[in-house]
Amino acid sequence: MNAARLLSVWREPALTHPVLVLESDDWGADAPGRVAEQARALYALIQVLRSIRDATGRSAVMTIGLVSGIIDREVWRKTARYVRLTLDHPSQAAVREALESGIAAGVFAIQWHGLEHYWPPALLASRAQPAVRRWLEQEAPTEALPDALQSRWVDGSVLPTQAIAGALIEQAIAEEAACLRRCFGRVPTVAVPNTFVWNDDVEAAWRRAGVEWVVTPGARHTGRDAQGRLLTDRRWLYNGAPSATGVRYLVRDVYFEPARGHDPQRLVSGLDRQVRAGRPCLVETHRFNYLGQRGAQAREALRCALEMALARYAKLRFAASEELGAKLLDRDADWVRPPRLAHCWTRLGVT
Repeated sequence: MNAARLLSVWREPALTHPVLVLESDDWGADAPGRVAEQARALYALIQVLRSIRDATGRSAVMTIGLVSGIIDREVWRKTARYVRLTLDHPSQAAVREALESGIAAGVFAIQWHGLEHYWPPALLASRAQPAVRRWLEQEAPTEALPDALQSRWVDGSVLPTQAIAGALIEQAIAEEAACLRRCFGRVPTVAVPNTFVWNDDVEAAWRRAGVEWVVTPGARHTGRDAQGRLLTDRRWLYNGAPSATGVRYLVRDVYFEPARGHDPQRLVSGLDRQVRAGRPCLVETHRFNYLGQRGAQAREALRCALEMALARYAKLRFAASEELGAKLLDRDADWVRPPRLAHCWTRLGVT
C-alpha cells in the first residue's frame, strides 16, 4: 500500500446518499450509412431513461461521450485524401437531432470524447495494415480499429506508442472546441479520454478550452508498450482529486456491457461496492451495446438494472458527471461529507 493511495482514501469525500451516473461513450459522428441506426438507438434510450425516476423525481440521465468527427470515406475512396465529416455536416443531422432531443428532455448530457476516436496521422500511417484497410473501405465503427489506434492522444501507428507534439495537441483541441460550439452552443466541462490515454499537454489544452473535469479509471494511461499493453504514470486518482493543470478527476470503474454478457445484477453489485465506499457509481456502457439486433435486449437490461438499483436504494439519485463534479467542488452538505472509517476500510479493500 503506497502513501499516495492512503492519502487519497482520507482526502476523497464521501456521499450522503447513493449516486448513479450512467456514462456512455462513442456516440456521435459516423459513416452516413450508419447514422439512421444510431439515431434510432438514441431515441429508444431516451424513452427508457424518461420512464425511470429517482426519489426526487429526476429522470435517469446518461452522459454521452461524444465523438464529433470521422473520415469521409467517399472522398477517401476517390482521392485518398483525409477529409473530416463533422457532426454539423448534413449527413449527420439525424444523430445530432436525437442528441438535442435527449438534452432537451434532461436525459442526455454531452461530454467531450474527441473530434475523432483516433489520431488521423496515425490512422493514415497504418493504412496498409489489413484491419485498417478494411476499416477505410467499409462503413465500420471506430471500435473495429486496432486498440492502439483508438487512442487519440498518442501515435498508435507503432508500438510502443509515440508522443504527439504539444503544439499539435493544442491545435486539435481548439478544433474540437470549435466543432462542439457549432453543434451545441457550448463546450462541455467534462472530458473522457479515448481509451483513457492522455497526458499533461492534453489536460492543459482542455483546461484552456473550458474543461473542468476528466473522467478516469482511477489512473492515467500514458500510452502502450511494445506488446500493446497500457502504461500508467503510477498516480492514484480519486473523485475530486486536483491536478497541476487545473482540472479535477472523477473515477469510473463499474462496467455494464450487456452485449458482452453483463446482466443487470452486475451493475447493482457495482453500485453496492461504491455505496459501501461512500463513492458515486459511475457506470461505463458503450454505444455498441445499443445498436443492431441486440440493441433492444441491451436497453431492456439497462431498464431492469436501473429499476433494481432503485428498489435496493430508496434514496438513490441520478446525476450527470458535471453535476456531480459541482457538488464535490462546492462540498454541498446535502451531497458530501467527510468519509467515515467504514468507507476508508472499504476503499482500502479491508472487509
